[in-house]
Amino acid sequence: MLCALLAGGCTTTQAAPEPDSGPTPLTAADALGDFGSIDYCSLLNVPEVAPGAVAVPTFESCYAEAGRRTILVGPLAFDSDPNIKPYDDYPGPVPDGVAVQQSMFNDRSACTRAITFADGNRLDLSVTDDAGDQAARCGVADAAVGSALAAITARKVGRLTFPDRSWGRVAPCVPLDNHALDAAAGPGSRPAIGLSGHSCIRGKVSFKLTVETTEPAGPAEKLGGRDARVRVAGAFCLVDATQPAPGLPGRRELAEISVVETAGTASDGTCTLARGAANSILPRLPTPGQP
Repeated sequence: MLCALLAGGCTTTQAAPEPDSGPTPLTAADALGDFGSIDYCSLLNVPEVAPGAVAVPTFESCYAEAGRRTILVGPLAFDSDPNIKPYDDYPGPVPDGVAVQQSMFNDRSACTRAITFADGNRLDLSVTDDAGDQAARCGVADAAVGSALAAITARKVGRLTFPDRSWGRVAPCVPLDNHALDAAAGPGSRPAIGLSGHSCIRGKVSFKLTVETTEPAGPAEKLGGRDARVRVAGAFCLVDATQPAPGLPGRRELAEISVVETAGTASDGTCTLARGAANSILPRLPTPGQP
């Protein structure tokens, strides 16, 4: 009655409707969870994408081999890559905030795709063979992308477990944080952990822990109390050492130490530094069956 007497001087207020926030852009962390324990082989539907392939989970990827064709799912990356270009022809659905891109690197023998998430992190996928049929390779690469996105959207990303004494449990920056590596790494350098948590870079020294997927080449020599192999790859001198992989019968875990020659091709001096780094790092790794 009072409101009527005041001739409309009373009004009613209503809460403003909640704004429609729309779909949430998908980040790599939301899609994949803890980066250090991803089972990348859970992202690859082998019967559909690569029938007959043997898939091996490593700490940073899934390596699947079928005859002369290799499919690699992973690793994760966050750095810029000038070879990554837009790819508008991907035929499948893509979650909000995610882009499927392509790489033009080595496109005579490989077809590479990248699933780039809303936070800028990307999952690389590649198909390599010597058949010379790029269209066929890229068809498999697109199928691998579809397989990975299907597992992600269905929340079926698997996890790795690392048994006691596995190198998957090692914090890779710890053995790099000592003065014995000052000469090889460079003065004033500090360790920086990789995105997956299984690699570390300190100046000119890189250290990666994973599962071996190819047979080692070259003669072995003793470094840090372990059998190791030294090889040159362009500007890098690399030292590889392995141990039986706990929980993966018939497989071996791989420790890869590398030193880069910033002035060009790696030399004997570069490999001397790499051997010195190996003598410092390798004794600090656990060995199965030893306390």
